[in-house]
Amino acid sequence: MSSQIISLIAPAKLTVSLKVTGVRADGFHLIDAEMVTLDLADELVVDPSRTGLEITGKFAGDLNKTDQDLTNNLVSRALLLAGRKAHVRVTKNIPAGGGLGGGSADAAAILRWAGFTDLVSAAKLGADIAFCIVGGRARVLGIGEIIEPLEKMHREITLVIPPFGVSTPAVYKAFDELTDFDKIQLNNSGVNDLEIAALKVEPRLATWKQRISKTAGAEPILAGSGSTWWLDGKFENLAEQLSDATVVVTRTK
Repeated sequence: MSSQIISLIAPAKLTVSLKVTGVRADGFHLIDAEMVTLDLADELVVDPSRTGLEITGKFAGDLNKTDQDLTNNLVSRALLLAGRKAHVRVTKNIPAGGGLGGGSADAAAILRWAGFTDLVSAAKLGADIAFCIVGGRARVLGIGEIIEPLEKMHREITLVIPPFGVSTPAVYKAFDELTDFDKIQLNNSGVNDLEIAALKVEPRLATWKQRISKTAGAEPILAGSGSTWWLDGKFENLAEQLSDATVVVTRTK
């Protein structure tokens, strides 16, 4: 087993569409989603000769204690799942709490490094981790462990991340409160079933949707559980006009 220090790339994921189709007895939600890998990525340096976690980068300061614990937990649990020990330095380029899978991407990078390929176990660690291991463009089913690759579509994406995050567990809890799975017909006309629940958890999202729509002249889509809104195409002017947000123009991989 190599003790060589190695650098890893942990690409963000974008949930292009999301349907929640049910919930299992163990509490895991069943999904039918399309996900794509983005150029935007965290960077990890793994040193197997020691242990610990260090978080740096331009978005490190945005991580509150809960976010730090989540990142620490996912990276640590990924190491444990793979039966490895290492010191990991994470450079955060993916904004925290934005629904772009930053913590999941970091865990997936560790599992790829360790040669871990059990997608079922990876999905139990985090619903997005299995996809982040595989990457590309795919239909994602089950609790996230069923990955059906799709033909790649290279496109530019504009991400608008408000100056606050949204808790994914809180959004799913609100979704469950709003949904009767015995009558699994959601009153949701959009492509993301979680949007209504996310707006309930964080009402400021509605204001941001309106601001982005007015400024861009196009209606944005919520990325996963939020807080990121995304637009298909290149809208560089948004960075100046929405200066209180983080605006990132990226590409699918």
